[in-house]
Amino acid sequence: MSFLRVAAAAALALPVVPPSSTAPPRPRLVVLIAVDQLRGDYFKRFEPQLSGGFARFWRDAAFFEQGRQDHAVTETAPGHSTMLSGRWPAHTGIFNNLFGVTDPTTPLLELKDSGQGASPRNFRGTTLYDWLRASDSASRVLSVSRKDRGAILPVGRSRGDVYWFDHGIFTTSTWYRTEDTLPGWVREFNAADPVRKLAGSTWSLLLPDSAYTEVDSVPFEAGGGPITFPHQLSPNVDAAVLQIVAFPVMDSLTLALALRGVERLRLGQGRATDLLVVSLSTTDAVGHAWGPDSRELHDQVLRADRLLGRFMDSLATLVPREATIWALTSDHGITSMPELASSKGVRAGRVWPTDALNELAQAVGDNQSFGFEDGLLFANVTRLRSRGVNLDSLATAMAAKVKALPGVSQVYTPKTLRSASGSDTGAVLWRRTIPDDIGWLLCATLESGFVWSPGRVIAEHGSTSLNDQWVPIAFMGPGFVSHHFTEPVSTTDIAPTLAKVLSVKPSEKLDGHALTEALAGGGR
Repeated sequence: MSFLRVAAAAALALPVVPPSSTAPPRPRLVVLIAVDQLRGDYFKRFEPQLSGGFARFWRDAAFFEQGRQDHAVTETAPGHSTMLSGRWPAHTGIFNNLFGVTDPTTPLLELKDSGQGASPRNFRGTTLYDWLRASDSASRVLSVSRKDRGAILPVGRSRGDVYWFDHGIFTTSTWYRTEDTLPGWVREFNAADPVRKLAGSTWSLLLPDSAYTEVDSVPFEAGGGPITFPHQLSPNVDAAVLQIVAFPVMDSLTLALALRGVERLRLGQGRATDLLVVSLSTTDAVGHAWGPDSRELHDQVLRADRLLGRFMDSLATLVPREATIWALTSDHGITSMPELASSKGVRAGRVWPTDALNELAQAVGDNQSFGFEDGLLFANVTRLRSRGVNLDSLATAMAAKVKALPGVSQVYTPKTLRSASGSDTGAVLWRRTIPDDIGWLLCATLESGFVWSPGRVIAEHGSTSLNDQWVPIAFMGPGFVSHHFTEPVSTTDIAPTLAKVLSVKPSEKLDGHALTEALAGGGR
């Protein structure tokens, strides 16, 4: 059974009817589509084969081709925290995935025995949804993703309808609901048991084989797993629950739940402007497993394009197109697999300071006082000081060891980062990433083509490289021009741009600014 047939039947089943031609006096709904790991060059690369939602953004939107997640740790949590806050990770407090949304004090509904929990407790400040609520308390929000951090962080600390996929169902945490059960419409969606229905189904190429230029037999793809089409979900449901995150149909289920929620919650039908956030995560899983240069990634982008187009048509049956504002972006890009780059004669490689970290553990007497992720060596500096450790000396010694690793470009300690020039691009990116009250010993940047990788043979992101920062930023709907822009802009510019169109005021100082060139009449 093909994914398209199953997805069409199980997910995007609402009929498509012509939208109303009566223009409303104000936007009823703002929709943010965040596609995890959608690198900014994919639109131009796949343009001839796009015919759905991506094609509409590329053709009709105010499209910024050089969008940036312009901070150092280009991961899912920091990236999503910037989108509707208008602020860099140093100011949202979400500086990497580890310090993102994990929160055992807020267990998951109907999955409390899993021992997992999630909340925006670590998030600082406000987002567009807070500004909408301040303008009109009747504004509502629905945020849906396969990932908890993808659903939670664009909304910030506000409570609302926020759902993500875990253990085969869509759920939320006690941060958002005091009841022990999910809302009826979410339980109804889960009761259909979509993963069980999809178990054993096949992911085949959307287009004829000749439409794909990528080689379909690269041996180091998928970490030793299946590397050629077709790909099949296990007929075992438990196994399928784990595998489905890297299959295109996961995006279909996410969009289906979002559409169901808009219908049942009647978003866009009240007096105030409502917010819908949909974060699609399959491209990230596919990109990690098979890499950005793979046939799998190519097909996934085409499928996401078609699914998004159907979703947009179906949403228009609930909220008129002329009453809907759209924004599109991503949380980060991706770097090519170093093994593939090296096979083409390009200098590339994987970097991880294993020896330096082992020496550090021996020097301080434990490995619980520090951690390393994507170039940042963070530490419990209070604990280290209590043991008599000279932090400046330790940081300097560790920096020298990391700087000696092949592929490392620059290394900064807290002291050298403070004194670095404003023209030092790496230093600027790290200053935008690390909150002032976070303890750390060093941060580092890599040469182009190198990735932070603890040994996994998968594609990686998380560095300061352009490919990891590069994301699309686009706006579409009433109040926006249809034009392509080539100057670099930041994801922190999304929220202030939407705020200007909606005539709402941010609650605090922002790092981004309104992209008035995207606004009809220059935003006057």
